[in-house]
Amino acid sequence: MAAQPTTVNVVLCGTGEYTTGFVHGKGSKSDKKVGVMGLTFFELRRLGKVGTIALAGTNGTKFPAIRQHLQKNISEVYAGLDVSCETFPKDDVAKQYDAYKEALDTLKPGDVTTIFTPDDTHFEIAKYAIERGIHVLVTKPPVKLLKDHLELIRLAEKHSVLVMVEYHKRFDPIYIDARNRMATKLGDFQFFQSFMSQPKFQLETFKDWAGKSSDISYYLNSHHIDVHCWGMQGKARPTRVVASGATGIANAEPYNCPASTEDTITLLTDWVNTGGNTGTALYTASWGAPKADVHSQQRFHYLGTKGEITEDQAHRGYQVCTDDDGLASVNPLYMSYLPGPGGHFNGHHGYGFKTPETFVDACARLNAKEVTLAELDGILPTLKATIPTTAILEAGRRSLDNKGAPVVFTYDEAGNISGFE
Repeated sequence: MAAQPTTVNVVLCGTGEYTTGFVHGKGSKSDKKVGVMGLTFFELRRLGKVGTIALAGTNGTKFPAIRQHLQKNISEVYAGLDVSCETFPKDDVAKQYDAYKEALDTLKPGDVTTIFTPDDTHFEIAKYAIERGIHVLVTKPPVKLLKDHLELIRLAEKHSVLVMVEYHKRFDPIYIDARNRMATKLGDFQFFQSFMSQPKFQLETFKDWAGKSSDISYYLNSHHIDVHCWGMQGKARPTRVVASGATGIANAEPYNCPASTEDTITLLTDWVNTGGNTGTALYTASWGAPKADVHSQQRFHYLGTKGEITEDQAHRGYQVCTDDDGLASVNPLYMSYLPGPGGHFNGHHGYGFKTPETFVDACARLNAKEVTLAELDGILPTLKATIPTTAILEAGRRSLDNKGAPVVFTYDEAGNISGFE
């Protein structure tokens, strides 16, 4: 049998901030002004790991401006970085919600797709790709409902494809160290508290879906819930969630989201260690923050019976001040956008880049039968490895929708969360 090719072709589903950095007719105001996924895959193509690249959105009339944005801010900035790609739908099509199907139909089994679209669209896009043997990298949360998460696991196993969730904090060297300490050095779990926020102006990007198809907890709490669940694998499991929310910003001028839209959401989550000792976690997410020295405040505190960890990801001891932008606490461990000495993209060390690169490498190894899906479940944030995160997020939404009522998990014989009481 001929060897499998080492390169894969890719369709990038979603053409917004995280893929291209292009939002509402211009470059984003956030820390991702040229995106992450598009830049990363153009660079992976330069490195010989990726073949053809296509973008799939819903509004083809945006593509001329997106191409100009990519040419000016990527191709003309980084040496040898070609941003040519096929686009779906065609430029004269103002609205086609299923354009991703036409794009994915150009791929063959073993190729890959990324899904960075509104949360309520992930399931159908992922399902369509999986059923065609296409490996999937999906943004967090992969889906909003536990039942959909479990169904995608079933489909991925049936079609022998990798579905990995883009939990990029798993590739941050400090978070990796913190996870390993939680898992091996600090005794039983007692307390975890996380906070993650983004500035109010980010609602300009999210107002089309905020409070309608998803919420701030799904969007931001997902990061640290996954980090905590990752550290607790084999040690402890969640049992109950009670949620609380605050309002007053998103539902007012100038954003005018639905009246019930929460600005800040906190999930109080009960845990039990394998030995029977109990623990408590507080996960808080907000888009009510003011503009500050960082785009996103993000930190956590972990307490075990034998030690603790305090981590402030927003402030890594590195500050930059310029006439144009003032003072900023920057984090090049995530994405480093400045070209290197040879003019090429120089951010290969960043965990924003490493996450999709690791996915592509894993898909190539899987295609070549050098690794199994079961082995990848043990080392990557696959669907099977991230069941508790989706369950906690859905439980939080259920609790909010029922005026803070507790939501209790049920478990199957294998020890996986199977539903809610």
